[in-house]
Amino acid sequence: MVRRVVTGVSPSGKPVIVSDGEPPRSRQFIHTPGFARSVVWNTASPAVPSEDPTAGLANFVPAPGETVALTVTFAPGSVYADPSWDPIAAAAEQLEASPGLAELFEPDSPGMHTTPTVDYGVVLSGEIVLDLDGGETAVLRPGDIVVQNATRHAWRNNGTEPATMFFVLIGAGGIS
Repeated sequence: MVRRVVTGVSPSGKPVIVSDGEPPRSRQFIHTPGFARSVVWNTASPAVPSEDPTAGLANFVPAPGETVALTVTFAPGSVYADPSWDPIAAAAEQLEASPGLAELFEPDSPGMHTTPTVDYGVVLSGEIVLDLDGGETAVLRPGDIVVQNATRHAWRNNGTEPATMFFVLIGAGGIS
């Protein structure tokens, strides 16, 4: 998983580290081995929060003006081809672990989804393919950055090792 360091201000006005460790909304998925997600931070308004907002996050898709920062580790595609992989159990786990986001994944087009957000994605490790609905693809490697503007897409890990990305989802209005 990832390490998250959060700063804040003490009652005396001094900058302090208020937490250092794994984000509280971190999960290694059971039904999709090698798949993991950590909600790093989220904002509901431009105000600086006084408490960690991630524990109470009810919807992983931010409303306009809100943000959600998270890491996602994508399992190699071979995991989904393994006869022991249970897509029904995996879908239920996603619904429980990723409220609001998991519902946007299309059952008839595995991995495809559209969110009403502008997303900034950075590949931290591994190799991942951005698969767009129109048939275009882009192979992304560590250090590559993608700006995903509310288009129908999927992420595919065609390699043999997990691929980890960091995303900032920004809720956007005016998207149909």
